[in-house]
Amino acid sequence: MRSDFSRKRTTPELRMTPMIDVVFLLLVFFVCTTNFAMLEGLLPTDLSLPGNTATEIALPPPDKLDIVRIIISYDKTPRWRVEGNKCNSLQEVRAVLEKLISIQQDIPVIIDSADNVPMEHVIDVYDVCRLCSAVKIQFAAR
Repeated sequence: MRSDFSRKRTTPELRMTPMIDVVFLLLVFFVCTTNFAMLEGLLPTDLSLPGNTATEIALPPPDKLDIVRIIISYDKTPRWRVEGNKCNSLQEVRAVLEKLISIQQDIPVIIDSADNVPMEHVIDVYDVCRLCSAVKIQFAAR
């Protein structure tokens, strides 16, 4: 009598169908739980600078106003120019910008900073633009 051990041994078969099912379930899970929205928020800054000065602001005529350019220069302290108006503080920048935005609500604001301006001052101006309800804020590139 022959024993069962003398039979020819077969290699085990690897079934791919359950593995493919698991991969598709994981794919569906990750697609369903992924958030595709861009995160956006204001960066916290302290805009309450000491001193309050009242200056006369020369506004361009409303028909010639197509963009607002904010130029930031830096020489140990930041200096700002908004449409030709020199500003000594961020509060003055905000006052000028609020008046310009009151003329035209959806006017693009371009922030043009020199190469040596620290990023914190550029972000401060960006936050001021957001506080003034500027809709289109862009950065100048060289």
